[in-house]
Amino acid sequence: MTTLKQGDKVPDFSVNNQDGETVSLSDYKGKKLIVFFYPKANTPGCTAEACNLTDNYKILQDKGYEILGVSADSEKKQSNFKTKYDFPFPLLADENKDVINAFGVWGLKKFMGKEYDGIHRKTFIVDENGVVAYVIDKVKTKDHAAQILEL
Repeated sequence: MTTLKQGDKVPDFSVNNQDGETVSLSDYKGKKLIVFFYPKANTPGCTAEACNLTDNYKILQDKGYEILGVSADSEKKQSNFKTKYDFPFPLLADENKDVINAFGVWGLKKFMGKEYDGIHRKTFIVDENGVVAYVIDKVKTKDHAAQILEL
């Protein structure tokens, strides 16, 4: 797993969101972008993280940020997740792991003594030119917006 680092250019990507609409990195040219990766829609940690970003969405927007959530869930699962919690930002259904692999967040994980491949919970702050400005490796799911706002 080779994860993008601060200063790396993000490769352009195009993947469908929860509504089947294509979303590309180039859609956000000239804007600051928060790209948060989460393992699975509708699980406790992922829900807490996305809800925390939603609760602070206006503050983040006022600071100039747009937000994209990304997991390998299907469009239907992403749509259900977004609708259930009324998230104001798109959720990308990266079933082929195009974006996940571009950012380098797929790899070996350990949970309760078992090893498996999965998505590492990480957040990338991408600047207006498509370059990684910050990487948050240790995401605090219940207080994630504060981590971003402290940067």
